[in-house]
Amino acid sequence: MRRYKGYPNLSILMNSKFIKVTSSVAALAISTSACQNLSPGENAAVFGAAAGLAVGIPLAVAGVNPNIVIPVTAGAVALAAGGAYIIAKHQATERQRKVAEQRARLYLAKRAEEEKKAAAQVAAASSSKKNQTAAKPSRYIAVATEKEDFNTGQAAVMIYDTQTSSIVGNNVYDLKSKPKDGTISKFDTYSAEYVGG
Repeated sequence: MRRYKGYPNLSILMNSKFIKVTSSVAALAISTSACQNLSPGENAAVFGAAAGLAVGIPLAVAGVNPNIVIPVTAGAVALAAGGAYIIAKHQATERQRKVAEQRARLYLAKRAEEEKKAAAQVAAASSSKKNQTAAKPSRYIAVATEKEDFNTGQAAVMIYDTQTSSIVGNNVYDLKSKPKDGTISKFDTYSAEYVGG
């Protein structure tokens, strides 16, 4: 294998085995990107496995110690499959939709009040602090709604679009566990910030 002076990592990247493995992982990622017909649990398994392969294989090929590769790969699997682990998806009842809309509007009103207070504090602060920018709020938020008899898991959420001020679709997502507030997770094609109830 050819060595590149001054660029020790370049010799690893030029390794044909590394290129083949990386190409295979990319092909796997592209082929699994159309997994919309899988159940939420199956999607979590597919993307968790893909993330594990995408992280673990290049590290192993690069010769990283297995004592490091295994925990790093396990962490990647947990992050990709975990977030807000969706165990089921149902059509919302009218009651669930109304509760989710009410909670989303209450949350947005509270957030607007907090942003107003923060803006007032910045205006009162010195000019050096005026240049600080606040974090941009998420467009989509996951709002907890009432659980019905058919819901499983610890939390049932719906997705709310803060720009159109409406619930997205009519799906209720059953989550295996209640995420921490502020956690951003994937719900079908939407990345939504969990804001609870």
